[in-house]
Amino acid sequence: GALNLNPGSGVRVEPIEAEQSVDTVCPYCGVGCLLTYHVKDQQIIAATGRNGATNHNRLCVKGRFGFDYHHHADRLLTPLIRRDDAPKQATLPDDGNYRRWFRQASWEEALERAADGFNRIKQTHGGDALAGFGSAKGSNEEAYLFQKLIRTGFGSNNVDHCTRLCHASSVAALLEAIGSGAVSNPIEDVAEADLILVIGANPDSNHPVAASFIKNAAKAGATLIVADPRRIPLARHASQFLQFQPDSDVALLNALLYCIIDEELINPDFIANRTEGFDELKRSVLRFSPEKMAPLCGIPAATLRQVARSYANADRAMIFWGMGISLHIHGTDNARCLIALAMITGQIGRPGTGLHPLRGQNNVQGASDAGLIPMMLPDYQRVDNASARDRFEQLWQTTLDPRPGKTVVEIIHAAFDSEIKGLYVMGENPAMSDPNLNHARAALARLDHLVVQDLFITETAAFADVILPASGFAEKTGSFTNTDRRVQLGRQAVDLAGDARQDLWIIQQLAQRIGLTWHYSQQPSDVAAVFEEMRQAMPSIAGISWQRLLDQDSVTYPCRSDDDPGQPLLFEHDFPTASGRAKLVPTELISADELPDDDYPLVLLTGRQLEHWHTGSMTRRSRILDAIDPLPWISIHPEQLQAYGLNDGDQIRLQSRRGEIIVTAVEDSGLLAGQLFMPFCYVEAAINLLTNDALDPYGKIAEVKYCAVRIKND
Repeated sequence: GALNLNPGSGVRVEPIEAEQSVDTVCPYCGVGCLLTYHVKDQQIIAATGRNGATNHNRLCVKGRFGFDYHHHADRLLTPLIRRDDAPKQATLPDDGNYRRWFRQASWEEALERAADGFNRIKQTHGGDALAGFGSAKGSNEEAYLFQKLIRTGFGSNNVDHCTRLCHASSVAALLEAIGSGAVSNPIEDVAEADLILVIGANPDSNHPVAASFIKNAAKAGATLIVADPRRIPLARHASQFLQFQPDSDVALLNALLYCIIDEELINPDFIANRTEGFDELKRSVLRFSPEKMAPLCGIPAATLRQVARSYANADRAMIFWGMGISLHIHGTDNARCLIALAMITGQIGRPGTGLHPLRGQNNVQGASDAGLIPMMLPDYQRVDNASARDRFEQLWQTTLDPRPGKTVVEIIHAAFDSEIKGLYVMGENPAMSDPNLNHARAALARLDHLVVQDLFITETAAFADVILPASGFAEKTGSFTNTDRRVQLGRQAVDLAGDARQDLWIIQQLAQRIGLTWHYSQQPSDVAAVFEEMRQAMPSIAGISWQRLLDQDSVTYPCRSDDDPGQPLLFEHDFPTASGRAKLVPTELISADELPDDDYPLVLLTGRQLEHWHTGSMTRRSRILDAIDPLPWISIHPEQLQAYGLNDGDQIRLQSRRGEIIVTAVEDSGLLAGQLFMPFCYVEAAINLLTNDALDPYGKIAEVKYCAVRIKND
């Protein structure tokens, strides 16, 4: 009843006549569905889908019902400052009452306190002792100004956001291979595909509207191949389901590459004209025959060969992947293999083909484009590239640090070691989303100065010295870039709650107090002025004026001139590399950082669920969504339940080498024996207390998808 609300949905929604309707976009996943908020008495009372290319009127349950968090009783309505008698603790109270540690303050006092702390640290220890976490839930303009503040105000490149817990390894592999971290084809291209491969993604839960397009294509006759360690709902619609062993992605994908090369199913013209490194790739993959890899990945060799032939022989084949591919210490290698599959078969540069890493949060793509990553300036210009840096120094009228900064997990480690002493966090919740949470929370507690800008006193805000009440999604206007590279307009639908302020205003106020002289108010609004500066900084969106966004709502980049309609399809003729060719990169078999053993014999997989989003700060404060799934749970294979003498619904104590939780067990025969799965949105059973913070060496992404655990009931 979410995609198309109907009387049989089982959800009771009281009819209320709206006073105003505001066209905007959805604040959740990277699909970026266009929707309309219906407002009465300055409260959103309903959301309906619009007929945009991203969703064709459809909305998932989060987009349909997940809006009332704006009006929740927990909203921050005034700035808060930590009480002098409330020292920071590395652990959080079980009752979740963090508010008792803070006192109300005026905006002037809070902003002065926030800025003074950063200024003091910079003067004493230098800019390297400061860092910032921006938000993939905020707008492009907010991301751009935030990274600009860190780089020009703090004086370092220690700025990152949740892409480091999302698709950083995918982007690293794509930039290395084809010179662009963007998707090659939009989701709607599945209608043109003969074969669709979905691997390491659960779009029914994470990208439900995208999943509906994939299902439509399969129903219309496309071959759908789903590969995942869990039997996800999309597998019901698949022609072939590959339930491979966790941590065996590279083995499986190299076996497919072996078959395609060995059986001469390659596209020799495409390889010769548009790639480099094929001979080295061939020598590498010929070590990994399906017969050798089958015992490792748990898929019969004959099945691997059948899948390889189907993909290579399809007229048009398209690959989608998710964080099941990226969040491993070999996440970059996983993506390298997928890129090689497309390249050696020529399955890119045409409608219905290509590579599409499904973006997690609503503005992961836009935040990354805007430079909210430590080694890249806007439009993926490396900070250690002298000519790129010179261009931004002229634009911003300042000197920039040529050294790449620290990533999210590296910043947390540096905070634990007291190398990072001050941190500015906008709209992120690392005290829930980061791996090895006991360590992450201890690191946050050790900071000399933490400023958090958010809607609620999140778990991260509980460690703050100053908390600044921010604007909710429906309380602001800004642009957001979805997984298809569509720059889309989000419009303010309701007034700010209490004395909360616009995020752009807060960033600029802090910038002013740390010595920056920004002037954005000469345009009709700050957001338009910031966007116009972004057009100067980012050639990819140079043709998208603010007025064009107001008129069209959604424009696909690259869009380099005012009359450019935008380019949904990339790489038709060449790649944006120095040679114009794609680089094929061989991979090795690398095991997870931590494998099961006698002490910790089970494998823990983590992810998201349909009803809740990320760390739950929004959806668990949404009445209908929280009512659907209010309590934490963990999926366990029936054999494990039986082996431990447990029943469905029993409480279990789950431990790793880093922590433990108590949670309700739910029987799930869709897992392989020895596996468990749990979402990470429940603070009362925070699964990231258990996960591993070992990093992929290329994407610097943590291996939160795999660690060894045990059930230890008293």
